[in-house]
Parts: sequence; structure tokens; C-alpha cells
Amino acid sequence: MSSRTSFLHRNGLSLVLLALFLGFWVAQVITGHAAYNQERLDQDLTLLSLSAYLRSGHFISATFENWESEFLQMGMYVLLTVSLRQRGSAESRPLDPEQEEERIEAGSAPWPVRIGGVWKTLYAHSLSMAFLLLFSMTFVLHSWGSWLLENEERAAQGQVSLSWTAHLLDSQFWFESMQNWQSEFLAVLSIVVLSIFLRQDKSPESKPLRAPHSQTGT
Repeated sequence: MSSRTSFLHRNGLSLVLLALFLGFWVAQVITGHAAYNQERLDQDLTLLSLSAYLRSGHFISATFENWESEFLQMGMYVLLTVSLRQRGSAESRPLDPEQEEERIEAGSAPWPVRIGGVWKTLYAHSLSMAFLLLFSMTFVLHSWGSWLLENEERAAQGQVSLSWTAHLLDSQFWFESMQNWQSEFLAVLSIVVLSIFLRQDKSPESKPLRAPHSQTGT
């Protein structure tokens, strides 16, 4: 089998990204467990086992708080790039609609497109719908984990627990969200603007080296 037709060659990008994700997630678990137990030790509280930590508000909140902002970023980016343009950016659709005509061989389109009707409509918006679902799920899990963590801290201080609704209305929860949301849009803004003037040879996220700054799209 040719190296160019091997499974690793055809899926190398997703496999490396998956490996990096899992590696850093494991590192988050290990360091988060140690950091949280140090906090509990300082407060003369019982230390948590690793399995107990994975069920704690500290881990759940920290994990899904970040996932939530990532899915929001990507979902909004997908939707915004449908109708908005940035002249000269590799991340923008061409300014002229005629430059992006689809050229698909007959019979090679995915089945929802071939069938048409409601299936084609759903498929036409499936990417943004998937990100909306992922964002909603992680938002709920973030709020739940954050609520657990706050009540764990209140219990350690001998205070009355809060309801989930009361936690959602608290400024601390929204502070956690906003500090991540704003950074995600800053990152997207950076690649949109920097790709106008800067290049990375052979990257599909960059325009060709010889492309003028005014060229929009890759």
C-alpha cells in the first residue's frame, strides 16, 4: 500500500489533533487534581481521590467552561462567514460570488443533496446546527459543574447552598464565561486580519506566498 493512501496519511491531521487533545486533557486532570487537593489541604479538608476529583465541580466546570467557548467560537465563525467578508483575508469567502462557483462531478454529492427537500435543507445547515448543539450541551455542563464547585466551597465555609437558578444569575458564573468568550473572538479576529499580510507556506489557512495582500480567500 502506498504511504499516500494509508490510513495515517489520509487522517494524519485529525489523529495528531486528537492525540494532542487527549495528552493535554490528561495533563489537565493530573495538574488540576493536584492543585485542587492543595487548596483543600490549605483549608484542612479531606483530599479527593482521582475518581472523586473527576466527579467534582472543579473538574467539570474547568473542562466544559473551555469547551463551551470553543464551540461558541467555531459556531459563530461558521455563521458569520456565510454573509460577511474581509478583503484580503485568507479566512474570508471571495468578494465576488462568481469566484466560488461549485464544480461537483455528477453523482458525487452527498446523499442529502441528491435527495433534496428537507434533507438537503437540514444538511445545508448541519455544521452550524452541530456546533449549536455542542455549545448548548457544554454550556449546561459548565453551569452544572460551576454550581457544584460553588456549593462545595460554600459547604466548606458553613454557608447555605445555592440553587442552580440562583447560581446562573450570579455574576461569578458569567465572569467565568465572558473571560473565555472574549478571548475566543480575539483569536478568530487575529487569524482573519493577520492572514491578510502574513503567510505560512503550504498551509491551507494561508494565501499563496505570491498572492497580493488584496486577494481574498485561499
